[in-house]
Amino acid sequence: MSDWTEMEAIALGDGIARGEIDPVALTEAYLEKIAAHPLTDRIYARVTPERARAEARAAADRARMGRRRSALDGVPVSWKDLFDSAGTATEAGSAMLKGRVPGRDARVLREATAAGLVCLGKTHMSELAFSGLGLNPVTATPPCVNDAGAVSGGSSSGAAASVAFGLAPAAIGSDTGGSVRVPSAWNDLVGLKTTAGRVSLEGVVPLAPRFDTVGPLTKSVADAALLLRLLEGRKAPDLGQAGSLKGRRFARLTTIVEEDLAPEIARAYEAVLRAFEAAGATISDVAAPEIEGPMADAGVLYTGEAWALWGETIEAEGAAMFDPIRARFEGGREVSAAEFLRAWARLEEARQAWGARMAGFDAVLCPTTPNLPPDAARLMEDGDYYVAENLKTLRNTRVGNLMGLSAVSLPGGTPSAGISLMGAPWAEERLLSLAASAARALG
Repeated sequence: MSDWTEMEAIALGDGIARGEIDPVALTEAYLEKIAAHPLTDRIYARVTPERARAEARAAADRARMGRRRSALDGVPVSWKDLFDSAGTATEAGSAMLKGRVPGRDARVLREATAAGLVCLGKTHMSELAFSGLGLNPVTATPPCVNDAGAVSGGSSSGAAASVAFGLAPAAIGSDTGGSVRVPSAWNDLVGLKTTAGRVSLEGVVPLAPRFDTVGPLTKSVADAALLLRLLEGRKAPDLGQAGSLKGRRFARLTTIVEEDLAPEIARAYEAVLRAFEAAGATISDVAAPEIEGPMADAGVLYTGEAWALWGETIEAEGAAMFDPIRARFEGGREVSAAEFLRAWARLEEARQAWGARMAGFDAVLCPTTPNLPPDAARLMEDGDYYVAENLKTLRNTRVGNLMGLSAVSLPGGTPSAGISLMGAPWAEERLLSLAASAARALG
């Protein structure tokens, strides 16, 4: 029982199926660990023990009757605090939303509950999801599992910490510019960014809906694949046994993403590439100059949409916000409709060029982040450092969002150094199967 909180989600589900793990005892093990952990208040915004226990009892009854709803029926997970949960505050890390209590679960939470997942509670996050760092003095700044003084990555910061510190076997987060993959990379987890539009955003506090996506943070690729389908209310795919990478073709993206890499990140990345080649993969250096324009337009694309959604609220109540987050939103105040639409037209052209260029590859590779987790105290004290690190942190992951791709971050074998595999839009199953093989090649 003491080892349950270190197990992968699928392994826990298998234990329930075999009658070796009682969902009620499993949920209590997590609730007890959450209650006793010294960092819980920095990871969980709100724990939902009553809901968790009721869902666990129902799962236990189904298990006894042989009527389990899914392979994860009875397995607890955590939820980022931007997924509406009926009767429990959903505040998206912002004092402006303090006391906001939805009357209905977000659709993905409803689907997960219907599949038997147990809701442990809501995790802290960057304010309104508009930062890749995870620093939030308004509510709490979750810790990084590899560096006690560093941020954990955002905006799904508490989501990653909940899994990395053994306070949930898996977490559900969101990714608009890297917010699942960055904290996954910095906490040595698997993070899946889904194609925009694939997983429902109903009942999810928005940031930039054209880019917002929902995805899991997990301990394994198999867990991520299963959770994806449960969030969609569909049967999970069979990824089969992870095969080798022999014959697989990867594009090593050279445009922008390898500039100014931290030495540890650069060494880890080269080691990953060597491991893939040793496993039989072919890796080709590929420049993609079509991403340069959209990367330059990112401020218009993101802040324009974010300000359109939140501008009136911020103008009325923005004094309650963390200054750097408010300033980033305010950057969209002067974005005109014409400027925004022209940027989107250029982005669509770039996506077509990217699709044609990368069509012959199984996936595109790059380091998930160019940097290691920055020091939280320095971020608070040095505004220029905060801005520079935030932009750098999201630089590589933003490629996947701008190009409209599916993407997954895997642990790269060095603490807080992730490797990103970017696949075609709507091709998550193929990408996850490849990621399982890649993870095997990395040991």
